[in-house]
Amino acid sequence: MQNVNNAGTGMSPDMCEVPHRCPVAHMCMPGREVPCHHVGRSHDLKLDLCRQLEDIADSLPHVDRRQCLIVASMLVPLLRESHRFEEDCVFPAFVDDVAHREQRLKTVERLKQEHIEDECSAQDLTETLLSIGRGAPISNPEALGFMLRAFFESMRRHIAFEREHIFPILLGERGNGPQHN
Repeated sequence: MQNVNNAGTGMSPDMCEVPHRCPVAHMCMPGREVPCHHVGRSHDLKLDLCRQLEDIADSLPHVDRRQCLIVASMLVPLLRESHRFEEDCVFPAFVDDVAHREQRLKTVERLKQEHIEDECSAQDLTETLLSIGRGAPISNPEALGFMLRAFFESMRRHIAFEREHIFPILLGERGNGPQHN
């Protein structure tokens, strides 16, 4: 999981840089995506989605209705897939440390709870954005702006936590988390 996003590095997306230290290296098989690249790309997609949500919030009450439809169509599927992958692959590797298992299990439970909350919020946002995208008036721009900002700021904090705390621990390199553009 050394370089979560190898864009521009010349690295092949199917090569692990540190298989001897990577706790999910067993998942790196020919023809399959390298797990750390998957998470890095997922983080990048979610951060891009946050930027789009912020653009919508900044443009209230005069939003691009087409953009609302585009974002609404991506939001829940992206979160569900990235959360599933983290919960199935990343979190088990993170708690696989006998000395710190209890503390890490608590961290993982909190992150899983955040996943549930994020998905519920994403579903609410999706319904709202679809409605707006289909022409419904924005009855309360301030409330919608708050809803959008609360969601994307929470998502950014979650991603930052994973990048700063989960991945460096998995690599045994506290302070040298995944590299991103």
